[in-house]
Amino acid sequence: MFVFRASTFLSRSRSSVPSFGSRIGLQNPQRYFASSAEGSPPPAEGFMQGVATSKFIKQTKEQCLSHPELAAVRNSETVKMNYFTAVNDALATALATDEKAVIFGEDVGFGGVFRCTIGLAEKFGKDRVFNMPLTEQGIIGFGIGMAAVGHTPIAEIQFADYVFPAFDQIVNEAAKYRYRSGNEFNVGGLTIRMPCNAVGHGALYHSQSPEAYFAHTPGLKIVYPRSPIQAKGFCLRLFPKILYRSAVEQVPVDDFVLPLGKAEVVKEGKDLTVVGWGAQLYVLENAVNEAEKRMPGLSVEIIDLRSILPWDRETVEKSVNKTGRLLIAHEAPHTGGFGGEIAATIQERCFLKLEAPISRVCGWDTPFPLVFEKFYIPGMIRCMDEIEKIMKY
Repeated sequence: MFVFRASTFLSRSRSSVPSFGSRIGLQNPQRYFASSAEGSPPPAEGFMQGVATSKFIKQTKEQCLSHPELAAVRNSETVKMNYFTAVNDALATALATDEKAVIFGEDVGFGGVFRCTIGLAEKFGKDRVFNMPLTEQGIIGFGIGMAAVGHTPIAEIQFADYVFPAFDQIVNEAAKYRYRSGNEFNVGGLTIRMPCNAVGHGALYHSQSPEAYFAHTPGLKIVYPRSPIQAKGFCLRLFPKILYRSAVEQVPVDDFVLPLGKAEVVKEGKDLTVVGWGAQLYVLENAVNEAEKRMPGLSVEIIDLRSILPWDRETVEKSVNKTGRLLIAHEAPHTGGFGGEIAATIQERCFLKLEAPISRVCGWDTPFPLVFEKFYIPGMIRCMDEIEKIMKY
């Protein structure tokens, strides 16, 4: 088995801020966007609402180190990092602590298109951080071979949209290697990094969310970190590229690892459970904040699933048994999206406790659009409207 990685990027054009702010009655809609120079274009990774002011971001050393999952590094110093810097730090740690670790992919030798590998070739050598030809199936096949003989390959797919030529290598070779050899061989050391999701200007070939394709395959591990701490602690998974620069928080300097397959309740509540992963968490946070203003007394619980495969059924089930309601939001299309698996499982386990039908807010069943991106993604207003619908059922 191997660790799979991806990214989630959501954004809304700055030109839409006035109507956005007026519709939901914000006194200062500008503050809901990640900081950037006034009037300047967004970075290549895009920007998204809610990150800079999110309560999910650890702004101080004390907030960072108080997290129970960071008990092992409680005495560590912390450094303010953005998301891609935390990824770079995790990669550097892997290379420094494992002499068999190598990083390869398209353009990674000089830093990669998102700069996640910048400086690593110079520090660790070009025999450990190097470019590969433009062949995704070759990149993954090379990684499988290295892992099979005991190395720790970290393969980067430049955009998740490019992974499909490597689909056979991932689902038929990597995922089944241990099983078909009777546990004689495995490729558990292989990691695949993929930036994915919307970014504000990526259109149909640079914006997709393919996690559900791979969640159907036993033998893979799929993780979506929401923040710099999560990105470093999960050491290399699926990364939301829109968060690369917009998510900034205090991150422990020391090495640490977060648990696979364990969701996190990032906001407690009693009336409704909301589940998301990656950058969608910030959209949901804003939607919940506004819904709680509109409906005094409403208390919403927010869960970051973090791992898509395996996913933490027990945490979601416990929450829904308490609240009686469930909303799932993800950027991938509605039909066949992973939210359907969550909905079916919770319906089976919590049917007698449900006060309303389980609801999903997802991308539409169309190719990812360019000029209509803000209508495609499950943004704040769509999520907020669904919360009101559930509570009025």
